[in-house]
Order: sequence, then C-alpha cells, then structure tokens
Amino acid sequence: QVQLVESGGGLVQAGGSLRLSCAASGSIRSIYTMGWYRQGPGNQRDLVAVITSGGITNYTDSVKGRFTISRDNAKNTAYLQMNSLKPEDTAVYYCNADLWNKLGVRIRAWGQGTQVTISS
Repeated sequence: QVQLVESGGGLVQAGGSLRLSCAASGSIRSIYTMGWYRQGPGNQRDLVAVITSGGITNYTDSVKGRFTISRDNAKNTAYLQMNSLKPEDTAVYYCNADLWNKLGVRIRAWGQGTQVTISS
C-alpha cells in the first residue's frame, strides 16, 4: 500500500506565496513522476505541474513563471512553490505519483487533497 500525504495549504491574500509538500510512503520501489493537480468548485481536476525522476518538468500555462515544482527523490517528496498567487488559483490541490510498488506493479496514487484559498 502507498500513501501520499500533502501539507502546506491555507488561506493567503492575492500576491502571496504558499509551498505545498507531498510525501510518499509505503510499498514503493521507484517513482517515475510526481505531480500536482487542482480542482476548483464545479470544475474537473486539472494538471498543474509534473516532474519526472530525472527532473524534467511541465506546467499548465496559467502557472508558468509563478509556480515551481521540485522533488527530493531520496525522500520520495515533491514540492510546489506557488508565488504571485491569484484568486483563480483557489482550489483543492491533489498530489499524484506514478510509481512501481515493491511487487513491481505500476500504480497511480493520489493524496487526500489540501485546500488553497486566495483572497482578493
């Protein structure tokens, strides 16, 4: 079994910053990608940013230049530094990991989500 635990959400004013963390634990052999998705009220869950084990990153256009995804492979942890936050960034942010467990089975794991609220 694999667990992803997110932390770092909260309420900030527009223009502020937050840093999200996602720690993966459990039966993990290796993690290929770790990513952050978000889901606003009435919206679908969309990709925000993703990073491979080799450090290749990809961002949705709306966060380019403001958000930075990083990871510590030794700790199986990913981070999302969010700067210049806007009210439209308000959403529940979910961590995702594409990984192989110790049985060699490839799975996609999700965290429970962390609320990010940006006030105008």
